[in-house]
Amino acid sequence: MLAGREILIGVCGGIAAYKTCELVSRLRQAGAGVQVLMTPNAARFVTPLTFAALSERPVYTELWSGDLTMAHIEMTNRAELMVICPATANMIAKLAGGLADDLLTTTVITVDIPVLLAPAMNTRMLENPATQANLETLRSRGLVLLDSPAGLMACGTVGAGRMAEPAEIFAAIEKHLPPASGQT
Repeated sequence: MLAGREILIGVCGGIAAYKTCELVSRLRQAGAGVQVLMTPNAARFVTPLTFAALSERPVYTELWSGDLTMAHIEMTNRAELMVICPATANMIAKLAGGLADDLLTTTVITVDIPVLLAPAMNTRMLENPATQANLETLRSRGLVLLDSPAGLMACGTVGAGRMAEPAEIFAAIEKHLPPASGQT
């Protein structure tokens, strides 16, 4: 189902970024083309080199770097679905406010394809009224929000806010990916 399909993966700076490596690997094994873009903070958790090796493509971290002069437009021309994982409280707030101040936010604001968010943050951050309002805003705009299950957090607390597992995100991609051109 994913062979030849193009998926755009945005990675934010959170400890759950390491799980995105498995997702990219699964997508490539299923035959999907995967383009990864990362926030500078994401690159503090997992290096762009790791994602480049897994995706077999260059990874972009800056709006004005690399061989694409308008990366935020050019990457979206072939993408059929975008996933942001982990989607941090900061990224969720930026997207809800329509802020476009880096490669990832500028790319999201240009896409006209399904966008899935896999939130990941401390339970108190997730439960904060501002974060909840931002999530509702994004939901009302048509972004697909994946559940943030409860469990042991990197900070040692237990509660909601863990990023969905790569297998769950993979299934959500299959579910929300539009039919391929020529298919109904």
